[in-house]
Amino acid sequence: MSSLNSAPVTVRFFLPDEALKPYISTLYLTEVNIADSERVSDYLHPEWANLRFFNPATMIAAVGDQEPAVAPAFGVLGPTSKATYFSASTIRMWGIGLLPLGWAKFIGKSAEDYVDRTCDGDADPAFGDFAPLRKKLFGSKQPDPKNEAAALNRHLAGLLESAPEDDILVRRAHEILVDPDLVTVQAMADRLNITGRTLDRLSRRAFGFAPKLLLQRQRFLRSLAENMLNPSQNWISSLDPQYYDQAHFGRDFKRFMGMSATEYKAQPHPFMNAAVHSRMAAAGAGMQVLHDPAKD
Repeated sequence: MSSLNSAPVTVRFFLPDEALKPYISTLYLTEVNIADSERVSDYLHPEWANLRFFNPATMIAAVGDQEPAVAPAFGVLGPTSKATYFSASTIRMWGIGLLPLGWAKFIGKSAEDYVDRTCDGDADPAFGDFAPLRKKLFGSKQPDPKNEAAALNRHLAGLLESAPEDDILVRRAHEILVDPDLVTVQAMADRLNITGRTLDRLSRRAFGFAPKLLLQRQRFLRSLAENMLNPSQNWISSLDPQYYDQAHFGRDFKRFMGMSATEYKAQPHPFMNAAVHSRMAAAGAGMQVLHDPAKD
């Protein structure tokens, strides 16, 4: 477990049990403690799917250019290729980071159907197995993060008993995707020994997006994570080697975050500054998308 305080925001990360590591990146608890009339906000970078449980259900969120709205008490955020805006008052929020293999294992629907949007996990039968978790997490009058994390692990481990067999191709594709030396879609298909068309179908079903966009997202997030972990660096010093120049990076930044790098840097990031450093300490990668399944 690792935590980092960035008052009034605290973010703690917990590693899943060993049997769950191929499917779950981390379990995490975010706590905000501020005056009743105040809110803190931030922008979350693109990531894999996450299941989030809020207490109370007062989080306001929006993906991309969507209109901000109150998030469901059990909110499912599918894989994203756009920034997620969120604003919180005093709140406790538990999250489960689903890796692509975890989506294939537990959800049973195409990830492409859930990209860049939040849905109500209590209303969608695909997430029925997770619905009891909110009561388990917030049923006690006295919060106990370690016991809550243990309850998550027990519940998730129980789901493995009836889950389908692993899709080994999904895991292998994920391992290749996080390789910083991977440059082209064709190279990815060749390493998987499949056709480009088969890779496209696999990518959309398990990862949510076409492989070209996934590669573009990886290089962008490698650069963003480098800068957030080393905030004294300028953007040029943080750029992934796959970028031709800063203008190339700037176009990607606008595509994925909906604003310029300068605009983003000028804003406070109470959630993300805490989360990136705490996640790095706990799991060895500052962002969920950079999580390497081969190291589990």
